[in-house]
Amino acid sequence: MKFTLLAALLPAAVFGARVSTSISWDPIYSNGGQSLATVACSDGNNGLLTKGYSTFGSLPQFPNIGGSPTIGGWNSANCGKCYNLYYNNAVVKVRAVDTAPGGWNVAKEVLDKLTGGRAEAVGRINGQYEEVAC
Repeated sequence: MKFTLLAALLPAAVFGARVSTSISWDPIYSNGGQSLATVACSDGNNGLLTKGYSTFGSLPQFPNIGGSPTIGGWNSANCGKCYNLYYNNAVVKVRAVDTAPGGWNVAKEVLDKLTGGRAEAVGRINGQYEEVAC
């Protein structure tokens, strides 16, 4: 009985915890023609090229993509995972495609959605993220 309860609660522990983070933007993630060969989640067993995607624009979530602090480097097991980014009352689902050790670094469109169109004015915000199903 206790094992069943623990197994039932484990996904909530993994997917339910918000983490504080810095969120900034980079114009490279807004370029739909950019090759996935240029990011940490390129090839390898966990790479996005090996899953049939070739450019940023070929990803279903584009332009909601970016670098994540959960990706430590090339071929990370976290490549391609999805996360909700939170700022005030806004939330945007983003697919992680690259490293970003200091916090999230996303397409301008993502930061615009989080800040009501003020990405260029604010540049960087303090928000939260949590892993979610894609």
